[in-house]
Amino acid sequence: MMNIYERLNAIRSKIMEKRFRENKGLGNEIGFYIFDYDPKDEMLVREHIAFLKQKINTDNSEIRIKEFDLYEIMLEILENKGYLEKVFEMEEKKGTNAILKPIKNTLRLTQKNDLVVEYIRQRVEQNDIVFLTGVGKVWPIIRSHTILNALHSVIDYVPVVMFYPGTYSGQDLCLFDEIMDQNYYRAFKLIER
Repeated sequence: MMNIYERLNAIRSKIMEKRFRENKGLGNEIGFYIFDYDPKDEMLVREHIAFLKQKINTDNSEIRIKEFDLYEIMLEILENKGYLEKVFEMEEKKGTNAILKPIKNTLRLTQKNDLVVEYIRQRVEQNDIVFLTGVGKVWPIIRSHTILNALHSVIDYVPVVMFYPGTYSGQDLCLFDEIMDQNYYRAFKLIER
């Protein structure tokens, strides 16, 4: 069993493999991966992602890591639509539960014109490796299995790695090792625990 440092250090060699970059799994499935980790290691994971992006994007002209923080995307979309301040005011007056549905509706989550999915799709290019982060920060508004399912139909030409603060069994996602997030079986574990 590898510790978090060993697992983080194994990411670079894994994503540099030709087979990984060709975006095909063992049976030619789409290359979606999950790097699950103990939530207490969040800051280590964030630091390592920044290191990987800097190292690979500077040293390599063939591939680029594009990080998409789901929480930051949500805030940017709300800000651009002029709703961010309204959301803050509504949350202050009515509580957090009152803003969940309006935010989901504004983002058009799970709809054909899902704004988060479209945001990512428009910014991904050939030879990118997509890193999805911010999963814990954006829960329960955006659920990890929902975003992965939606991305399957629009980003099938580059590898996607979701950094997941919890446990992925290969069948189920358990956010923060406490909240069952739903069944999801289309992704591979990036680096085994």
